[in-house]
Amino acid sequence: MFVNFVCTNIEIIEVMYDSILSFITAFTMTYFAIPSIIHIAKIKNLCDEPGERRSHTESTPSLAGIGIFAGVIFSIILWTPFQDFGNLQYILCAFIIIFLIGAKDDISPINPYKKLAGQVFAAALLVFKAKVQLTSMHGIFGLETLPLPISIFLSMFTILVIVNAFNLIDGINGLSGSIGTLISLTFGVWFLYIDSIELAIVAFSTAGAVIAFLKYNITPAKIFMGDTGALLIGLVCSILAIKFIELNNEAIQNGYFEIKAIPAVAIGILILPLFDTLRVFTMRVLKGKSPFYPDRTHIHHLLLDHGLSHMQATTVLVFVNIFFIVIAFTFNNIGATNLLFLILALAALLTVLLNMSLSRRKRLQSSM
Repeated sequence: MFVNFVCTNIEIIEVMYDSILSFITAFTMTYFAIPSIIHIAKIKNLCDEPGERRSHTESTPSLAGIGIFAGVIFSIILWTPFQDFGNLQYILCAFIIIFLIGAKDDISPINPYKKLAGQVFAAALLVFKAKVQLTSMHGIFGLETLPLPISIFLSMFTILVIVNAFNLIDGINGLSGSIGTLISLTFGVWFLYIDSIELAIVAFSTAGAVIAFLKYNITPAKIFMGDTGALLIGLVCSILAIKFIELNNEAIQNGYFEIKAIPAVAIGILILPLFDTLRVFTMRVLKGKSPFYPDRTHIHHLLLDHGLSHMQATTVLVFVNIFFIVIAFTFNNIGATNLLFLILALAALLTVLLNMSLSRRKRLQSSM
C-alpha cells in the first residue's frame, strides 16, 4: 500500500511538472518572439490602421498570433507524451490550418466564405480524425445520447461558434487574451486533476503563450494578436470544452469529482464569448441586418461608451467571467437545463442593467 501511495504521488508530481514546464516553455518562446515580430511588421508596414470601428488611434502591428502559435506548438510537441496522445497529430494539423487562415487574413484580408471553408476543414479534422466530438447532451432538455449525424453536426457547429466568438470579442486591448487565458487555465486545472496530461499540456501551453503576449498588448498596446491569435485561442478552447464535457463520465468512473451539469458548466466557463456573440447576432437579426454586419454593439464597446478605458473594461469582463465560472461549479447539482437557464438569465440581466446605465448616462450628458 505504501509503495502504491508513493508511486501515485510521483505520477502526480510528474504530471504537474510537465504542465508547468509546458507553460514556461510557451511563455518564454512567445515572450522573446514578439519583439522581433513587432520590428518586422513595422518595417514591412503590416499594421492595423485606426478606423471608425477601431478602438485604437495609432497604427499597430497585428501579427502577435504568429508568436502565440509558435509558443503553443513548440511547447506541446516538446512536452506531450505522444504514446498517450495518439490523436495529437490531427489536432496539430487543425492548428496549422487555422494559423494559415488567420495569418493570411491579417496580412491581406480574404473572402469570408473562404475563411469559413478553412475553419470547416479544421473542424472536420478534429471531429472525424481527432475524435473531438460531442456524443451526448448529458441531460440538457432531457436529451442524452445523440445519433451520429446529429453528433457530428453539433460538434462541428460548436467548434465553429467558439472559434469565431473569440475573434468577435477581440476588440479591445487584453480582452480576448485574458479571457482565453482564464478559460484555458480553468480547463487545464480540471484536466490536471483527472490526470489527462495531454490536454492539460495543451491548456497550459496556450495560457503561457497568451500571457506572454499580454505583456505587449496592455495599453498602450505595442501589438495585437490579430485573427491568427484569436482563431487559434478559440480553436484550443473549443477542443478543451468538448473534451471537458466528454471526459466527465470517464472521470466519474475513475473516482473523480462528479460534475452533474457538465454541458451547462462548460457554457458557464465560456460565457463571455458565447453570450456576447449570441446577443449581438440576435440584435442584428431583429434589426433586419445580417448577423455578420459590423457594428459597435459588443459588451466591451458598451463599457467603453460608459467611459471605461480598455484595461478597465477588460478587467471588469474578466471578473464577470470568473463570477459565472464560480456560479457554474457551485450550482452544478441543480441539473443541466436549470443551470443553463440560470446562467443565461444572469447574463441577460447584467446586460440589461448595463444598457440601462448607459442610456441614463447618455441622457445626463445630453441634458448638460
